[in-house]
Amino acid sequence: MAKEIKNVEYGLEKIFEGAQDFLPLLGTDYVEFYVGNAKQSAHYYKTAFGFQSFAYAGLETGLKDRTSYVLKQDKIKLILTTALKSDSPIGEHVKKHGDGVKVIALWVEDARKAFEETTKRGAKVYMEPTVEKDENGEVVRAGIYTYGETVHMFVERKNYKGTFLPGFREWKSDYNPTPVGLKFIDHMVGNVGWNQMNPTVKWYEEVMGFVNFLSFDDKQIHTEYSALMSKVMSNGNGRIKFPINEPAKGNKKSQIEEYIEFYEGAGVQHLALATDDIIKTVGELKARGVEFLPPPPQAYYDDIPKRLGVHKDMMKEDIKELQKLSILVDADEEGYLLQIFTKPVEDRPTLFYEIIQRMGAKGFGAGNFKALFESIEREQALRGTL
Repeated sequence: MAKEIKNVEYGLEKIFEGAQDFLPLLGTDYVEFYVGNAKQSAHYYKTAFGFQSFAYAGLETGLKDRTSYVLKQDKIKLILTTALKSDSPIGEHVKKHGDGVKVIALWVEDARKAFEETTKRGAKVYMEPTVEKDENGEVVRAGIYTYGETVHMFVERKNYKGTFLPGFREWKSDYNPTPVGLKFIDHMVGNVGWNQMNPTVKWYEEVMGFVNFLSFDDKQIHTEYSALMSKVMSNGNGRIKFPINEPAKGNKKSQIEEYIEFYEGAGVQHLALATDDIIKTVGELKARGVEFLPPPPQAYYDDIPKRLGVHKDMMKEDIKELQKLSILVDADEEGYLLQIFTKPVEDRPTLFYEIIQRMGAKGFGAGNFKALFESIEREQALRGTL
């Protein structure tokens, strides 16, 4: 069993006591992607991942520079936004980075207060507090930059009764494939460049009041060829978790270096989406054409009972079924988890997804790092980027 929770003898509650309470976060509101073709991207996420049509904004709603499609599955909301003209900053973002995450929106009680508290602690302004109104009430939004060109948007919607946001209308479609069982965003991982992890961690501590409750170094996360380092940041109630990765010295190019090269800077590497039944969810995703990383060797699955340790008797899943789907298993002091990672979902080897089911475990699958990264390296070798 991998030891990954620092100060574990005090428990997570003790660790989170260090988080400051000046920025209470209620959860993730939405994640906005800037993409080359929002209409086609929306079709992909509906067909492959089971998202549903939710809201729309574009020329028909009065926008002249962009179109946005909002997709929903349980508590997950994704916005896919594309530029309508060549001189748009949205188009410039896509030209440089490819399709990727621009905005991580955080649900708050008071957006003005969140903006004030973070900017006075050094946050760079993306958007001043703005009141958006329609017949259903008002939403207050304000934004700050985090790593790279990524933005945290504070969203206050307590006085709004509409479908999504002012300026959006309900999006009805005859084509709505059934959901695949995705429930909420468990965590979002950011990749930063050489020697940028600790400054980014410090930023989250000082500007956002987060705490670093898990840390991994290159002794834990390495293979024969490459290595990386990671620190996991969390807000005080533990609802928002942002692991931050940076490269480490290795014999060949790490996955983080590959990401930085093709994304052309720091950005969101992957979203981890939670499910209550990973076997059913992954089976459905594979049937819809979602591609996952190749499986680890037989020895990995033979070793699962040992990896589970004291939790092996509580495991409900059939190991043979997990192996059939290439699902990974790990455990920590609190329980076990099941996880699997897609291949990049676009041509640039950048953004991908993790599907995760937690059975008590609070960690991030440290015991799977070696198997996972060897699988990624096999894909890198095929791309000629290792």
